[in-house]
Amino acid sequence: IDYIQPGNPQQNAYIERFNRTMRFGLVSKYLFDSLEEVQARTTQWLWFYNHERPHTANGGHPPLKIAA
Repeated sequence: IDYIQPGNPQQNAYIERFNRTMRFGLVSKYLFDSLEEVQARTTQWLWFYNHERPHTANGGHPPLKIAA
């Protein structure tokens, strides 16, 4: 990954978009008590994000359903 200059998130818009999605979909919804809880919730969220979440660009289908 190339260095991104501070204050220029548009230099890597895909990562910034994912960070926003993860922040609003996972990080801001829970107060974590342990690293194990963070790992468990993140695993659950990533599975949902890739296998169940409808995506408008895919005609309402999850990303991995289209990739298969």
